[in-house]
Amino acid sequence: MKGITIHEFDALCAGPPELPETGTLRSVPAGVYRWLEGQCASLADRKETAWLRLTGREGRPAVRVTSFVGVVRAPDGFQIEVLPKVGTAIAGGHGEARQLLIDMLRCLSGFPHIVTDRARLLATRMPLPDIFISEFLRAVERIVKHGLRSDYTSLQDDVAALRGKLLTGPHLRRNMFRMDRFFTEHDEFSADRPENRLVHTALRRVLALTSSPANQRSARELCFVFADVPQSHAPADDFRRTGPDRTMTHYSDALGWARLILGGLSPLTGAGSHPAPSLLFPMEALFEAFVAARLSRQVVRPVFVRTQSQGRHLVSHREQDWFRLVPDILVREGNRNRLVMDTKWKLLDARLDDPRQKYRLSQPDFYQMLAYGLNYLDGGGGAMALVYPKTDMFDRPLPPFLFSGAEELRLWALPFCLQSRSLLVPENGTFPDFPDDIFREETQPAGVD
Repeated sequence: MKGITIHEFDALCAGPPELPETGTLRSVPAGVYRWLEGQCASLADRKETAWLRLTGREGRPAVRVTSFVGVVRAPDGFQIEVLPKVGTAIAGGHGEARQLLIDMLRCLSGFPHIVTDRARLLATRMPLPDIFISEFLRAVERIVKHGLRSDYTSLQDDVAALRGKLLTGPHLRRNMFRMDRFFTEHDEFSADRPENRLVHTALRRVLALTSSPANQRSARELCFVFADVPQSHAPADDFRRTGPDRTMTHYSDALGWARLILGGLSPLTGAGSHPAPSLLFPMEALFEAFVAARLSRQVVRPVFVRTQSQGRHLVSHREQDWFRLVPDILVREGNRNRLVMDTKWKLLDARLDDPRQKYRLSQPDFYQMLAYGLNYLDGGGGAMALVYPKTDMFDRPLPPFLFSGAEELRLWALPFCLQSRSLLVPENGTFPDFPDDIFREETQPAGVD
């Protein structure tokens, strides 16, 4: 199966496969490019989040992927793998970038069923779509080892011997001249249940999606195990029939993958529609979930991390609350907010410290943090932080920012190291106003210039 690997913000143009790569411009077949152009127009018409935009590069029309990562699959099967740009720059290779993306996906709700160690091994030699399929097949193998669950199903049919309840009316209509048949309603112990139908259908689907011989071989072997189970004709209805069952816990991972596979793999993790199976994730959401999950391991008990708190509003009007304030992360100790944080998937440059360039910081982000600080920090004073990915140009915390008219508030710009998976905070005593007591000592860097 043909395809290419690019990074977020790269551009694609129409051209032959042998067209040399120039910077961030890559070529795809003309038919794939026309389909991508159609996607740009379709997103604009539906007013959906634009994961793809029309642009121009080197005097040629092109389309540019925005801050989304994952997999795009064109109707003809051509696959475009999009990896994090920052992760690739830091790690130095596609395999490392895939590992980073897999670790981030595990922190998203709905994706805890990725087994990290196994997926990391696969990341060095498999593109992302085949890693997902391999994880699904691994989950199905777990079902087979535990045994397919069967259940009693009520059936109505002509049988050669009287079983269950004889349905007199239908029996007389159907078997008036057939003394050897009985039309009955009876229970049959069978593997034909919604969970098995969904898994079997997803197995048949991945046979057409995977480009890995190992995945194809495994999928065929598992299809043989499910040969006596019919495929699902209405997956949505079968998913509604599945419910919490302690005896079915070994099905949960496989059903999670089956929901994605049979749902067409929405381009925005559940929002919008797409005519071909794709799976794209906004990097802002991935980075936020990743930082929150790793930060929970860095704080010292009884301090804890809470995400997406929604208890405050910016203003009240006619006894109604308007403009909800939702910080990405709150670091709390009991009922007290110790640190208010927002994550930003942007690149800072600590060398650009003049008033004109301002490290590439965004003024609206500061307005947003001021509103958070005034509403979420007790008495209007305390610490806030904007968290950015760590790079060679931004490898340690910046000195604090003080707000005019709210001098008690302190705002920090902190780097998050994607290699060590940890937040870098000022060293103990470097800045007395920073609440360094809530972090484990081993997570703190050598200091701040």
